Amino acid sequence: MKNIAAFDAADYLNTDEIIAEYLSAALEDPNPEVFLMAVADVAKAKGMGRIAGITGLGRESLYKAFAPGAKPRYDTVLKVLRALGIQLHAVPAAEVTT
Repeated sequence: MKNIAAFDAADYLNTDEIIAEYLSAALEDPNPEVFLMAVADVAKAKGMGRIAGITGLGRESLYKAFAPGAKPRYDTVLKVLRALGIQLHAVPAAEVTT
């Protein structure tokens, strides 16, 4: 019986275009943890140690901040996004009907 390696999205996040699409898709999910997991995947793809150095945050702290169920501070998320070279933009959404 062959061992099957676990899927790791970070293995496929190798271009800026793919990363942008991945994060955009995660933002569409109503569960905020999906986006945070996606940011963690991108940070892992880019090198968590490198991102830690740019942000001034500890590598272990970043892993903890983006662990499933964690609630990272907004400023931590922004620092990581900036270190990843990611910009978020707001655009008007379709009107919400009640």
